[in-house]
Amino acid sequence: MDNLANILTWDFRHHLPEELALALGGLPTDQLFELFALTDRLRRERSGNRVHLCAIVNAKSGRCSEDCRFCAQSGHWRTDAPSYPLLSAERIIAAAAEAKARGARAFGIVTSGKGIESHDEVVELERAIAGVAALGLRPCVSPGVVFSDALARWKAAGLWRFHHNLETARSFFPSVCTTHDYEEDVMAVRRAQALGLSVCCGGLFGLGETWAQRVELALTLRHLQPDSVPVNFLLPVPGTPLEGASGLAPLECLRTIALLRLMLPAASIRVCGGREKNLRSLQPLIFAAGADGMMVGDLLTTAGTAVADDLAMLADLGLEPEP
Repeated sequence: MDNLANILTWDFRHHLPEELALALGGLPTDQLFELFALTDRLRRERSGNRVHLCAIVNAKSGRCSEDCRFCAQSGHWRTDAPSYPLLSAERIIAAAAEAKARGARAFGIVTSGKGIESHDEVVELERAIAGVAALGLRPCVSPGVVFSDALARWKAAGLWRFHHNLETARSFFPSVCTTHDYEEDVMAVRRAQALGLSVCCGGLFGLGETWAQRVELALTLRHLQPDSVPVNFLLPVPGTPLEGASGLAPLECLRTIALLRLMLPAASIRVCGGREKNLRSLQPLIFAAGADGMMVGDLLTTAGTAVADDLAMLADLGLEPEP
């Protein structure tokens, strides 16, 4: 109980120390629900009863050169994921309009591959970003490792946020991907921040990492200070090396969300891929665990929950989408 008491009485004007974050991984189940009273309060202090909703489009799919062991779009694995080049700006804008009609306030344009490959793609994304911004949505891009000249063009076109996940802890990353170095991902985030862009940077949980490695990732994120931290849970994809992974238990997912809320009290914590399969009937508790945002609609290569069902869940909880 001492570890729980120390967490519950911590002054969150100061960083939660690493030793308490590590101890959180060993809290028994009954103490988790006491912890959620704290994480829910921290969420409400940050966001009140409002939840930020975002949506994405898989704007360029498959044929990725990277060997991320979880990814359906890696060219190293044989999966059923679709493969196609970058969508036109018009198709991306049309998808954004549909997402806005369903309640999204931010729209992410996601492309497969290590990074954008050509000047033509940079220009097409520039047109798409301008069109999404003209709809009154906040445009976000997830283009992999790109450099400052492209980011500057996109920012001038109306880009609000740059998304780039670290996926896991630096110490575990070589077990997940061998085709690029962890520091390349860190530097991609820093380039966007240097240009004054809002940054969304988080991870994927259930890859086989330890609790200590989840804390390690949280410490790295605390150092980078992203505005938004997306929380994804593994959806095993047939044909990938992790196709047989069992996923995380619902309470373990909630414990992980709570860790990020406690370690990053000023950040938006948004639950994205894998929540339906991993959290199952405990999905509504993501907000008690500290999340203040979620992705709605379809994911990159799989269907998501019906948006009407997500909105009904928010209404049942007395929450409302951010205006």
